[in-house]
Amino acid sequence: MSKHLERDLKHIEKELLTVGTLVEEAINKAMTSLIDKNEELANEVIAGDKKIDAKEVEIEEHCLKVLALNQPLASDLRFIITVLKVNNDLERMGDHAVNIAKRARHIARDEGLVIPVDFRPIAESVRTMVSKSLDALVNVDIRLAKKILEDDDIVDEQNKKMIRELIAIMKEHPASIPSCMDMVSASKQLERVGDLATNIAEDIIFMVEGDVVRHRAHRIHRDPVR
Repeated sequence: MSKHLERDLKHIEKELLTVGTLVEEAINKAMTSLIDKNEELANEVIAGDKKIDAKEVEIEEHCLKVLALNQPLASDLRFIITVLKVNNDLERMGDHAVNIAKRARHIARDEGLVIPVDFRPIAESVRTMVSKSLDALVNVDIRLAKKILEDDDIVDEQNKKMIRELIAIMKEHPASIPSCMDMVSASKQLERVGDLATNIAEDIIFMVEGDVVRHRAHRIHRDPVR
C-alpha cells in the first residue's frame, strides 16, 4: 500500500467514526425525547440531521475518489466497500432518529398524555446494538459483530410486544388512537435502527473475512425509511 493511499484510508476511517458519533448522539437524544416527552430535545435531533447528511455525502465522494485514483485491491478494496455501506447505514440511522424525534414531538405536545407503554427496554437494546456496532467497527472485532446478529432477534421481539400492547390499548380506548399510532411508528423506527446496526455488523464480517453474511443467514435490512 502506498503512503498516499494509507493516509487517505485513515482519513476516511476517522471521518466515518465522526459520523458514527453524531448518529449515536442523535439516536440517544431521539429516544430520550420520546421517553421524557421533551420537545426541545426532539427539535435538536431534527435540526442536527443536516450535518449527518453532509458528512455522508463527503465520505462517499472521498471513497469514490480513492477508488478512481488508486484502484485498491483485496483488503483495501473491501475496506472501502465496507465504508460505503456503513456510511449509508449510519445516514439511514440518522433518518430514523429524526422520525422518532418527530413522533416524540407530537406526543410531547399532548401535555395530559401519559405514555401507556414502557419504551425503555427496546430503547436500551437498540442503544446497546448501535454502541456495539460502532465498537466492533473501531476495533475490527468479529466476535462482537457476530454477537450483534443475535441481539437483533431480541429487538424484533420487543417491537412486536410493544405493538401488541398498543393495539390492545387502541381497541379499548379509541380516543388514544392518534397518540398510540405515533408510538407504534416510533417502535418500528427503533426496530429498524437495530436492523441497521445488524447491517454494520455484517459489513464488518465481510471486511475482515470476505464472507457475505446477509443473504445466507439474515433478511435484507436495507429497507426504505418510512
